[in-house]
Amino acid sequence: MPKKVEISHRTIIFTTVFLLSLWFLVQVSEIIFWLFISFILMSAFKPTVDYLEGKRFPRILAILVIYVFLILVLVFVGSTIIPPLVTQTIGLIERLPGYLRTVLPFLTIDPGVVTQQIAPIGQNLVKLSLGIFNNLVAFFTIIVITFYLLLERKNLNSYLTFLLGDTTGSNVSGVIRKVEERLGAWVRGQVTLLFVVGILTYIGLAILGIPYALPLAILAALLEIVPNIGPVLASIPAIIVSFAVSSLHPMFTIIMYIIIQQLENQLIVPQVMRRVVGLPPLVTIVAILIGVKLAGIRGV
Repeated sequence: MPKKVEISHRTIIFTTVFLLSLWFLVQVSEIIFWLFISFILMSAFKPTVDYLEGKRFPRILAILVIYVFLILVLVFVGSTIIPPLVTQTIGLIERLPGYLRTVLPFLTIDPGVVTQQIAPIGQNLVKLSLGIFNNLVAFFTIIVITFYLLLERKNLNSYLTFLLGDTTGSNVSGVIRKVEERLGAWVRGQVTLLFVVGILTYIGLAILGIPYALPLAILAALLEIVPNIGPVLASIPAIIVSFAVSSLHPMFTIIMYIIIQQLENQLIVPQVMRRVVGLPPLVTIVAILIGVKLAGIRGV
């Protein structure tokens, strides 16, 4: 006789609640993403807020000081860096087939076809980067959430103790504090590293007279987030472009990137990243890949 499969009402209830929970998480995934970004920003800003508060600044005023500084930075970047960046990036993409023919003369490349296919990609990438900041709803939501997280962070321990009890609340608070320290240190260290590498690369390319130094330097800064292989990938476009200057410039460009890489490995990274975070490169690469899979460029 065939056996009867009995499903208890508890199993049905559990399965239903589980599926509804998954459906709910999918529906609010964007809000969860905003909360996560806000938590990262809060972790990065918290030491500065605590420092200013220790200097007798009211906490709300300390947060506003940081916000005003960031707004001034964004205004400066938007008015001085983005316009030439867009112009030079489009120019670099349009002239890329010619540079490739100089390096690899045996390749047959139709500049019109390549430009037609690649130029919109470059423009769309720029528009996408600007679109992240132009999404006013998400931007202001993250800013507001971060503001209140910073404002209420000092009361978190008492909230957790009240909700979970002294022992559990203290343990959870300790875990959150460690996560905050690592995340905040990583963000501050990574931003410092990006700026330093980007500026050094721009100065080096400008001294060598390499065209399109600004987009090439920003590319080097952005690829700095990928350990080990990022700087190598960033150097390839600059080396290709340098062939258009003279036959010796590729060698000078390679030497320049090697010097910057050595400075980074021997001086910048030990002082900035490993000391404050200590993340192995594999962990960073896996985290980047997961971010790409989950949320594309925003996930990175």
